[in-house]
Amino acid sequence: MSGRIVLITGGARSGKSTFAERYAASQGKAISYIATAQVLDDEMRNRVALHRQRRPAAWQTYEAPFAADEAMLQAGKHADVILFDCLTLYISNLLLAAEGLPTAAARCEQVLSQIDQLSDSASSCGAMVIIVTNEVGMGIVPDNALAREYRDIAGWANQKIASRADEVYLVISGLAVEIKQLSTNVSKEV
Repeated sequence: MSGRIVLITGGARSGKSTFAERYAASQGKAISYIATAQVLDDEMRNRVALHRQRRPAAWQTYEAPFAADEAMLQAGKHADVILFDCLTLYISNLLLAAEGLPTAAARCEQVLSQIDQLSDSASSCGAMVIIVTNEVGMGIVPDNALAREYRDIAGWANQKIASRADEVYLVISGLAVEIKQLSTNVSKEV
């Protein structure tokens, strides 16, 4: 079980966090939760409170809006399962912190480099790691450059994590389907 990566994706309010919490509880006894949200307004404060209420008190929580790769390595010292919720909030934090970089390409490179570090930590931390993310690219093309940049980076980050994951679940309307085993691998480049 240790060293396994599980990615859980879906749209907003699809039930992915609830599924992830139940899945984590079924996989281990010593569970750590890595929270990436920054509480910057009342709406986010309410979302965080709902997540906290659902989690068992025995789960150790790490607040990691930044440097989540380091939090994961710390959590891996004590946990047999780590639930990371969520990758897209983490990407948002990283992207906004990189606003001082001169180009979208530079910001993308920096954020994806940090996602690689997170993925490396997930592989080496010694625990099963369950990563929750949002599938943000299935809607309309955003009307502003920052939102398009975010959507693109989130899509690439999700692909990076999915390629290293042992299992990938898509959650829609509260129903989870393991999709990695269903995927088709086409190796010939065009």
